[in-house]
Amino acid sequence: MPQSPTVELPCPGPGTSFFGSDRDGLQAARWPMRGVTILIVEDSRFASEAVRLMCQRLGARLRRAETLMAARAHLRLYRPDVVIVDLGLPDGRGEGLIRDLVLTVQRPMVILGTSGLASGRASALAAGADGYLDKPVESLAVFQAALSGLIPVAPEAQIAEPDPLALRDDLARVADRLAGDPDGITLRYLAGFVQGLARLARDPALAAAAERCAQPGAGAEGLRQVIAARLSVARTGFEHGV
Repeated sequence: MPQSPTVELPCPGPGTSFFGSDRDGLQAARWPMRGVTILIVEDSRFASEAVRLMCQRLGARLRRAETLMAARAHLRLYRPDVVIVDLGLPDGRGEGLIRDLVLTVQRPMVILGTSGLASGRASALAAGADGYLDKPVESLAVFQAALSGLIPVAPEAQIAEPDPLALRDDLARVADRLAGDPDGITLRYLAGFVQGLARLARDPALAAAAERCAQPGAGAEGLRQVIAARLSVARTGFEHGV
């Protein structure tokens, strides 16, 4: 899958530098991560939207890579301050990238692992990550606490809901892959991917279907049916302007 383009998030425009003025404190309070660049390595558009909304609120710049290959290509050209790595990616495990980032000479200031699975935290920290983000991340305070030492922690604040169209796109992509009768490795990856989406979308039935699909010897038919139902509801709502 191609690397997504850089998403530039709000910062003050030209001529609004407040260095030397009495508005420095206001500027820092409004955009506490102004000047910080974050690379998120995440194959889910829906999950990336949550991080984008937080970065927008904090004034950071966000770049996204959907695969390990795209992330490594990005890192050969740019030096992000923060790298957030999803552990389950289409072309491999994120722990390998975390280990490489920890050992690189130009190490990012903060390296975080993220996953929708309960086992993710121990795996990410064992690989050398500075911290871990459980999906879904629902507040700025949690996000900033994971970046401890880089920016001040702001008061608790809820973020906006990610775009439901992004969820529909993610589910449609999974449906296409499931229709192709994937092998066991691909099926386990897709099941883990959907489990993360289900947690973000607060959809226990979808999560249960994905968990069953991940069991050894299980088929994908149940997950196919639940995803088809979700896409049907989303399509109906879209057609009626909901």
